[in-house]
Amino acid sequence: MTFTQTGDPTIRKYVQSWQKLDVDEQLALFWFIYKEMGGAITPAAPGASTVSPAIAEGLFNQVKELNHEQQLQLQRDLIRRVDNQLSREYGSLGDTTKLLFWYLLSQGMENATIVPFPAGYTLSSESQELLEGIKGLGFEQQITLFRDYVSPMGAEAKAGAEI
Repeated sequence: MTFTQTGDPTIRKYVQSWQKLDVDEQLALFWFIYKEMGGAITPAAPGASTVSPAIAEGLFNQVKELNHEQQLQLQRDLIRRVDNQLSREYGSLGDTTKLLFWYLLSQGMENATIVPFPAGYTLSSESQELLEGIKGLGFEQQITLFRDYVSPMGAEAKAGAEI
């Protein structure tokens, strides 16, 4: 799996800091970003010209069929790049379609079709600092950051394997 990371050192710094967090804290930070900035991200993800909404929705629908424990495990597996069928399907998506998929997961968490976020959870101080920094970035930088974060997740399709 290859992906192109932006040359912007600020974006790289944020992505690397985010990726160094514990997997569950990475998911929590993503949730807080969605809750605080989802309105701004919404037009960028579904409306982007390189997005394949039907593909993102198809993968989302597969995740929706899992029980909540399996849904959470899949999200962890994507971050950890665990090799399984859904992770390979995700890994074959384009970067913007991956971003749309995570947006759909966040919407699903909000309406409880996807494992809901734990009530009363608070971010670690490190994650809160990252969130504040991300909120201070310009819109284009934020979208680039999110794409660079979700891009390397998932697993590569195996040669000759059908996914």
